[in-house]
Amino acid sequence: MRGREGWPPRWSDITDPAVRAALAATPRHLFVPPELRDEAYEDIALPIGQGQTISQPYIVALMTQALRLTPDSRVLEIGTGSGYQTAILAHITPHVWSVEVLPELARAAGERLQGLGCPAMLKVGDGSLGWPEYAPYDAVMVTAAGAEIPPALVQQLAPGGRLVMPVGGSAWDQMLWLVEKGPDDALYAERLAEVRFVPLVARRRPPDADPALAALRRRLHELLTR
Repeated sequence: MRGREGWPPRWSDITDPAVRAALAATPRHLFVPPELRDEAYEDIALPIGQGQTISQPYIVALMTQALRLTPDSRVLEIGTGSGYQTAILAHITPHVWSVEVLPELARAAGERLQGLGCPAMLKVGDGSLGWPEYAPYDAVMVTAAGAEIPPALVQQLAPGGRLVMPVGGSAWDQMLWLVEKGPDDALYAERLAEVRFVPLVARRRPPDADPALAALRRRLHELLTR
């Protein structure tokens, strides 16, 4: 297995010291299957079972940096997966809530995070609904791709908050988006990178079941298709 010396790589655009420190402190080899530990410190995504992956470290760093976290930030993560990204977030702020739709992944991630003393709160559920009981959040990170940004996640974002999520209809047509909510609830969006993520698993529901969410969905669609 490649050692952690010199980890993480010196990516020229990852300049936040807190993000680099979080990657350096988090043992990625504990979050991958034993047979893949020799590749744990390569800058690649790796399968973790059930059709899911642990993200490429550069993308983990890019998404984390985009949120501009501080030790006081309240963060909602959608898609716990292996728990690696959760651990990175929790190294920067102890206020992390994470939702995973697959019970077996959630259980295994919870055990890893508990073993590392990670303070994040986890639950099994439909990530597209967020976790309204603890809203609002200063930052929302979605680690799976959807055809749209779930409006409930933006609704749970605090004024001044930032959301990062891959959006696209297929693995070959995905864009990593950053959405920021202004103090007046205005929304601003920025393209960050072309990416490839596993699809977001969510329940189907009528798009107009909640008028406020339906209106927000339309605003997000207009924002991302300008």
